Amino acid sequence: MVITTSAIRQVITQGRRLTYINRFADFGRGGLIISGPARTGKTTALTQLGKTIELVHHQRFPHGHTDIPALYITTPPAATHRMIAVEFARFLGLPVFGKSNMTDIVEAVCGVCVDARTSLVCVDEIHNISLSTRYGAEASDTLKYFAERIPATFVYAGIDVERAGLLSGPRGEQIAGRFGMIRTSAFPPGQEWTALLAAVDDSLRLHQHTPGTLPGLNKYLHQRTGGMIGSLLRLIRSAAIQAILDGSEQLTRQSLHDINIDTAADYVPAPSS
Repeated sequence: MVITTSAIRQVITQGRRLTYINRFADFGRGGLIISGPARTGKTTALTQLGKTIELVHHQRFPHGHTDIPALYITTPPAATHRMIAVEFARFLGLPVFGKSNMTDIVEAVCGVCVDARTSLVCVDEIHNISLSTRYGAEASDTLKYFAERIPATFVYAGIDVERAGLLSGPRGEQIAGRFGMIRTSAFPPGQEWTALLAAVDDSLRLHQHTPGTLPGLNKYLHQRTGGMIGSLLRLIRSAAIQAILDGSEQLTRQSLHDINIDTAADYVPAPSS
């Protein structure tokens, strides 16, 4: 299941609003940037927006079975303008050969997106584009060109985009002038963190699970994961799978303590006796 956090709600609300604003715009369409540290739910928010737009589109056009309302790509490391174009083509299932030139790829992508009524383009890992390099600048220009040719809302997601250099220089100023920003972060201890644990707790289907176990461990789990939703979900899923494998069918503080998660979540308090 996907836990609907405040960040996800904000991304979906602003993203949907932008798609309506941009629907009939001929130029100057606005976009959205999701920025924050790793493991704070940026990709989840981005994909949930895509799923929402797709659902709304098919409700509006119930017979548009060949439509592609949402497009999703991951920016390759050290991306070049050709790599960006190829990622678009790959998502759409367009053949790309070694001798295919950029013009042919771009024209094919734009033609399919227009015909398939694409209204949202999701670009993940946008921090892999560095405007300080020639290749990065060309990749940014290619995204801008796609945004001008495809009548869709572009949404970027990346790690600390403000610090990655995407908003610096003349090109960065153009992006900053057209894109709003939603920042994701770790959950502080409090009501939303406890509500998140309660939702995860309710989703568990272990035969011996005691309801309320996870909210009762809210301080321990926050210390263990630093409030990062990615680390939390990995910990809970891993512990639940282990509980199925060993037959215990329940989560305890000790069973959670025995699970190793990501290196970044390196604070592991000892379980109470």
